[in-house]
Amino acid sequence: MTITMDPQAVCYVAGHRGLVGSALWRNLKNAGFTSLIGESSADLDLRNRDEVFTYMSHHRPRYVILAAAKVGGILANSTSPVDFLSDNLRIQLNVMDAAVALRVERLLFLGSSCIYPKFAPQPIPESALMSGYLEPSNEAYAVAKIAGITAVNAARKQYGLPWISAMPTNLYGTGDNFTQGKSHVLPALISRYHDAVFQGLDEVVNWGTGTPRREFLHADDAASACIHLLEHYDGESPVNIGSGTDLSIKELAELVATTVGYTGTTSWDVQKPDGTPQKLLDTSLVTSLGWRPRITLEDGIATTYQWFRENLGALRTRAS
Repeated sequence: MTITMDPQAVCYVAGHRGLVGSALWRNLKNAGFTSLIGESSADLDLRNRDEVFTYMSHHRPRYVILAAAKVGGILANSTSPVDFLSDNLRIQLNVMDAAVALRVERLLFLGSSCIYPKFAPQPIPESALMSGYLEPSNEAYAVAKIAGITAVNAARKQYGLPWISAMPTNLYGTGDNFTQGKSHVLPALISRYHDAVFQGLDEVVNWGTGTPRREFLHADDAASACIHLLEHYDGESPVNIGSGTDLSIKELAELVATTVGYTGTTSWDVQKPDGTPQKLLDTSLVTSLGWRPRITLEDGIATTYQWFRENLGALRTRAS
C-alpha cells in the first residue's frame, strides 16, 4: 500500500533536537517537506498539558511524529525509574490527547526495543510484546513505551485514526548524548575510549561481562524507516526497526577502541549489570514493506566519532 502524504502540510516533530528527532528533521527536509515545526524543551515543556494543547491548537499539524522522550542508559534507568515513568507517560499522553482532539491525520509513535521481555525469542518478533517479564533495569521506561503503543491503538479503535508505532533497536549517530552517566552504551564507549587516548591511560574499565549481544542502527536509517512506514504502513502492530545483525558488547568495545585509536587494555567490571542477554529484532515486517538500512556499523561509528570530536567543546559545556 502507498499512503500519499502532502509535503506542504504542517508536520510536527516532537523532540526534533534529540538524536532521532534531528535525524527525522533532516530526512523530512531532504524528502521535500516544507512546513516542519518543532520546539525545544526550554520553549515547550511536553510534560505540561496546557502548554501542549495550546501549541497544537495554534499550529494544527496534519502529521505528528512523537520522538520526544526521556532516555538514558542502564545507570540512569536504574537510579531514576520514577522520572522515566512519569516524564514519558506525560509526554506521550499530552501529545496524543491533543492530537486526538485535532483528529491528526497521521501520527507515528517512536517506542523502543526494551518493550519486549527480557528472555524473548531471538530475533524478537513484534508478537513477543507482553509475552513475558521485562528487564528490571529499564522496566519503568519500557512500561511507559508500552502505554504509548496502547494509546496509539486506542486512537485507532475509538476514532479510526490511522496512527502507527515503530520500535527501533539501539540507535546512535551524530547528535547523540555523550554525557557521562546518562548516555547509552555506544556513545559512552566512544567518550570513554577517547578520554583514555587523550589522557594517556593504559586501561579502560567497562561495565558488565561484555557478553550481552546488541543490535545497533544509525539514527538516519531509523529516520528513513519512520518516513517509509508513514508512507507504506497502516496497522495495529508496532513495527520493529533494526539492522538485522548484532554483536557482543566486547566486540563493540573493540570496534570503538580501534576507531578512536586506543591501544591499551580493556577490563570488565563484572559486578555491574549486563542487562538483557541478547536483543536482536526480527525486522521481516519492515523489510517486507521495502525498507533496508544503508549505513554500516563501522561507517556509522566513524562518522559519529568525527562529529563527537568536532563538537567536543560544546558537548563538555552541556555535560557540566
